[in-house]
Amino acid sequence: MNRSQAEQRVNQLRDEIKRHNRLYYEQDSPEITDAEYDALLRELQDLEAQFPELITPDSPTQTVGTQPAEKFSKVQHLAPMLSLQNAMNEEELQDYDARIKRHLGMPETEDIRYVCELKLDGLSIELIYRNGKLAVASTRGDGTIGEDVTANVRTIRQIPQWVKHADEISVRGEIFMTKTDFAALNARQEEDGQKTFANPRNAAAGSLRQLDSAVTAARPLSAFLYAVANAQQWSASTHEEILRELANLSLPVNDARRICNGIQEAISFYREMIEKRHDLPYDIDGVVIKVDDLSLQRRLGEVSRSPRWAIAAKFPAEQTETVVLDIDVQVGRTGVLTPVAKLQPVFVGGVTVSNASLHNQDEIDRLDVRIGDTVIIQRAGDVIPEVVRVLTEKRDPIGHGPFDIRQKVGDQCPVCQGEIKRLEGEVALRCMNPHCPAKIIEGIKYFASKGGLNIDGLGDKLVRQVVEKGLVKEPADLYKLTLDDWAGLERMAEKSAQNIVDAIERSKQVKLDRFLAALGIRHVGEVTSRALADAFGSLEAIGEASLEDLAAVEDIGAIVAQEIRNFFDDPASRAKLDNLLNAGVQPNWERREVRADSPFAGKSIVLTGTLTSMTRSEAKSRIQALGGKVSGSVSKKTDLVVAGPGAGSKLKNAQKLGVAVIDEDEFRRLLEKTS
Repeated sequence: MNRSQAEQRVNQLRDEIKRHNRLYYEQDSPEITDAEYDALLRELQDLEAQFPELITPDSPTQTVGTQPAEKFSKVQHLAPMLSLQNAMNEEELQDYDARIKRHLGMPETEDIRYVCELKLDGLSIELIYRNGKLAVASTRGDGTIGEDVTANVRTIRQIPQWVKHADEISVRGEIFMTKTDFAALNARQEEDGQKTFANPRNAAAGSLRQLDSAVTAARPLSAFLYAVANAQQWSASTHEEILRELANLSLPVNDARRICNGIQEAISFYREMIEKRHDLPYDIDGVVIKVDDLSLQRRLGEVSRSPRWAIAAKFPAEQTETVVLDIDVQVGRTGVLTPVAKLQPVFVGGVTVSNASLHNQDEIDRLDVRIGDTVIIQRAGDVIPEVVRVLTEKRDPIGHGPFDIRQKVGDQCPVCQGEIKRLEGEVALRCMNPHCPAKIIEGIKYFASKGGLNIDGLGDKLVRQVVEKGLVKEPADLYKLTLDDWAGLERMAEKSAQNIVDAIERSKQVKLDRFLAALGIRHVGEVTSRALADAFGSLEAIGEASLEDLAAVEDIGAIVAQEIRNFFDDPASRAKLDNLLNAGVQPNWERREVRADSPFAGKSIVLTGTLTSMTRSEAKSRIQALGGKVSGSVSKKTDLVVAGPGAGSKLKNAQKLGVAVIDEDEFRRLLEKTS
């Protein structure tokens, strides 16, 4: 390639990368994957290295992020928020290690101590505390000036409003959304007929960059902090010590990190996390490797847009190619019509995928996905199969045209032929027939699911049969079915039928929080149901509570309170609720009196490491039942730390602060003592 050709290609790449930066940073709606973006940037870097005279100050290789959006006030960062250079494989990590050793004048045989942290796929944030108070929160922006999102960040429970630090400090980190919270948010969005999010990163970024902080407050955002703007303000001499000091201030710090002596140990951690990434509760797309010694960091300094002392080791993309065999339109519990791509089965991200939700017509139009198309799919959030891109170059020119839900189903529900509408303010089409079998089936499945009344054995096939036969039209009808009704179903022996009858009978005695979750009230899931049960103690009290009383409950707020009030004020919903109670369902809630000898009463407990005798969720529930509060980080206010195998920085922080620490055996003995 000669200079003229290189200049032409460089200009093309810069325009394309800048466009993708705007889509990613400003609109939270990227059109390409991280791997495709990295390939474009790498190509530009290589060309600029060959022809350095083509480098300009505004090149994406010399800048960070993009200009802050006009809709936000601007904030000048105390120090630039840089990006990280990437390593795409182990060989590049070896090269990085050798490069910084040469810069430091170190022998090749000497090992550098690194801190390896998980690279979260979220939105970068800077928090400025003045005299201990959270004063300003801002996005990365262009690295020098960010967007003021202070009001929104104040709604994130993990981020404290106050810290015990008198000086002005700048703390950097990532706002993200867990996989579970992402799935719940998308379910809620779909239920409300709103646009769903393609992945947790888009959901987190879109939630934080709202002009109305009430919208952000209703979104389940999380945070981890991992850096400070000026390490010289701190007493630490290493990056690891900085992280511990942040944790001591009750700031959220990720314990899933490792001190590595030398690049080989860092590479081992990188390999380990490639295998374990699916087991984590949040998305990661790599490992960040940082020189631990702060004095070495200062000597290494930075280049253009990134520090020399850190590198992001990116994971291989988990994507594959397949074919869209058909597009079905399915009807959900709330009547929302959802297009689903039926795929040629393909193995990706550890599972065989044959379906992928296309969410709504807007998403189909954005992707321009058609029946017969060859597409790239990935497991968004490592959980939900997602169509990333259509390979239009492989499209049959005389194949199917653009897909339109209306053309597929007309003006009628594909299940019940009832009227369908797009309600004002929604992007989804809905079936308006309250008696639609699909809505009834999905509603019954939701009621009987593990998150609801947990009726063992009552799965999709049985629910479909009893609804299609007209035996069940609402959850209360389940309690009217006889042994003969169940035994008369396809492939149901008498013993299996008796098991279902027994399971339904057992479900009549149900905890109030499970019952509330099973009712399908908008925005009321497991956490909200428990909060309601704890606050009011009975179904009657919840039904009679005022809007103000509901909104005052922790984890609820005005929007969810209105939905709860709407449910209890709606005659049809009340009738179905009364039918369940008349059928013998007895939701109960015991506010357990905390025994005077409870070792957990009124105390703040932290769980760390692996528990072998019970799940973390079970341990948390048992502590709460005995009057304790479970916290996610260790501070001076922590009363007790339960440390299992693999306990990391939380255990070290506890020891440093003099907090009492017990192992799992002692924890079990305390539980048994008060059981």
